[in-house]
Amino acid sequence: MVIGFVGAGRMGLPMIRRLVDEGHTVRALARSAETRSILAEFGADPASTVADAVRGARAAVVCVFTDDQVREVCLDGPLLHSLPRGATLIIHTTGSPDTAAEIAVAAAPYDIEVVDAPVSGGPHTIAAGELTVFAGGTDTAVLDARKVLAAYADPILHVGPLGTGQRVKLVNNALFAAQIGLVADAVRLGAQLGVPEKTLLSALPHASSSGRALTSIAHKNSVEAFRSSVGQFLSKDVAVARAVSAQLGADLGILDAAIAAAFPPP
Repeated sequence: MVIGFVGAGRMGLPMIRRLVDEGHTVRALARSAETRSILAEFGADPASTVADAVRGARAAVVCVFTDDQVREVCLDGPLLHSLPRGATLIIHTTGSPDTAAEIAVAAAPYDIEVVDAPVSGGPHTIAAGELTVFAGGTDTAVLDARKVLAAYADPILHVGPLGTGQRVKLVNNALFAAQIGLVADAVRLGAQLGVPEKTLLSALPHASSSGRALTSIAHKNSVEAFRSSVGQFLSKDVAVARAVSAQLGADLGILDAAIAAAFPPP
């Protein structure tokens, strides 16, 4: 399958590599010489513009960093009218469900189906083909998207109609950030009780309090080291969770207090 790809970054590059390894023809937007070199090494075709990346593609994948960038690529640029009629547009970026809905409205005259497909995992899970995808869209659109996603994702969870993927990801992000906040506060409590952070983090992953947030932090040996290593991405996800929940009239409730222990609101 010919696949257009926009967003050859930290997450996008390993996705492209897996797609090429699965036999797909991938044309990816590359704005720097370094990215063009990496793509060529993978066997992908570098493209100098979004239109060139998606022209003739049966599916397009957008994996940029922010919701504003998604809007710029999909609504303000040439992507929709450059894709062939009947193509599928897969949006991995975590953002607002309203953005996916607006893109779907704009895509309808071109007979392009849209799937919002935010993810849980990182480059290592992509490389292993084990990325979790929350897919929102029609049955037909998600079925078509699976032909692309199966190269790097398992499980691919069809969670409901368009926009539901973003809603599930919002809850996931809020819960994970709250768990990090709880671990940070547990470390604070341990210090008050005279237990060093290193000791606590070496013990708790073996106990009933263990979970992905705790084990991830323990792997870095401190809450601060974990925050520093993934802070840019987690802070963005927390900001999106807060903004979208407010936009949709949702209440984070007790999650908000736990999140604030690790990620104080601005």
